[in-house]
Amino acid sequence: MPKVRAIEIVEDYTARARLDEGFLRLKRFRAVNRREDGSTSPEYRIDVIDRPTLDAVAVCLWARTAAGVEVLTRRGLRPAAYFRRGKRAALPEPEYLLVEEIVAGVLEPGEVGVEALRRRAADEVLEEAGLEVPLDAFRPLGGPFFPLPGIASEKIHVLEAEVARPAVAGRYDAPHEGDGSPLEEGAVLEWRTLPGALSACDAGEIEDAKTELAFRRLAARLRMG
Repeated sequence: MPKVRAIEIVEDYTARARLDEGFLRLKRFRAVNRREDGSTSPEYRIDVIDRPTLDAVAVCLWARTAAGVEVLTRRGLRPAAYFRRGKRAALPEPEYLLVEEIVAGVLEPGEVGVEALRRRAADEVLEEAGLEVPLDAFRPLGGPFFPLPGIASEKIHVLEAEVARPAVAGRYDAPHEGDGSPLEEGAVLEWRTLPGALSACDAGEIEDAKTELAFRRLAARLRMG
């Protein structure tokens, strides 16, 4: 499949879109803080972003190789990062198209419990990395966390799994089918040594927070950090 060069807006329907539909749902409230003595704070506004489900999984895949422990990353299309272009950022930055992360995905409605997290992790790994991993290989990697608790209700559950590293060199194309979405087009996979991945986080080459958190937790678990 040809590589993606750009994301082109064919319509901006923001002005006529509802806040309570779509992949992200924005709720706007007026609220007060109710205090223990019965008094209340001044009224203020709250914006909350929900997805159709509250939880997601992020999967740290790793392998023991001749080079040491290696971890898998995936560069994929991220429109929110892409459309920073042309806007004034605090510091100079590149124009983004693909953003490097670990495999991740949102739970489906009705998926609850640890086994559901493992099944979702296995499905996402197969879709995004083309690897079949048994459910019992996935283990929690620390507790779940809120990426943006001030505005987003989503909580991310981090799992890890040791796998056999495919016999590939350098970067290589991810399975182009993915989940069937055009956002899956053009994704690229790469195995990095864990120390190299952490150095890339420190240097700002890997800018995804859940990815850095997973790598640092894995290094701590393996007593490499």
